[in-house]
Amino acid sequence: MTLLHHFDVLTYLYWLALLLVTLGSLAAAVIAFRFEKRTWAIISAGALAAAVFIAVIPAPGDLNGVHMVLGLVAIALAVVGGGPMAVLSLKLATRNTVPAGTHGGIMVENNGEFARSDALASAGNAVHEVLRGGLAIGVLERLAVIGTILAGFPEGIAVIVAIKGVGRFTELAAAEARERFIIGTLASLIWACACAALVHFAVI
Repeated sequence: MTLLHHFDVLTYLYWLALLLVTLGSLAAAVIAFRFEKRTWAIISAGALAAAVFIAVIPAPGDLNGVHMVLGLVAIALAVVGGGPMAVLSLKLATRNTVPAGTHGGIMVENNGEFARSDALASAGNAVHEVLRGGLAIGVLERLAVIGTILAGFPEGIAVIVAIKGVGRFTELAAAEARERFIIGTLASLIWACACAALVHFAVI
């Protein structure tokens, strides 16, 4: 086996391993997203960490089109996987003590206080749901974040966070709403940034 052929084999193995691990993370994220399984969200996070570790290792060579494929998979992983990770982070932080609404938000009293689960049945119109539509907003947020990073404009993250903060400002009277907003946003941003880092390390 010649030295050149040896490097060709290493190149194929490197990119195959990186793509397979990243696809494995995406598959686990889809399962976690679809069936709301905490275990699969953890598996997805572990696979993403492994993919980033592989990407940090200098590639022995490049393959035509592999960067584009990896980029598309990473974007899909950022969009899909960030949701389960945000939900997992919120569950670990709140331990399910915050009553959930019917549209993805949480229930608070009209005076801004925390609505206890045992009081919802008799509260009537005294409670309302805040932070509705978090799933759709999170998807758009992560898509915008990884897009700005891969486009070479990481400063755009500040704009994204500012827009989200302004849009949610009036809903953050309750301490539980503020906590949920901060934890969910940070988990979503960290996940999207990790996916962007995967592509960055792989192509530099």
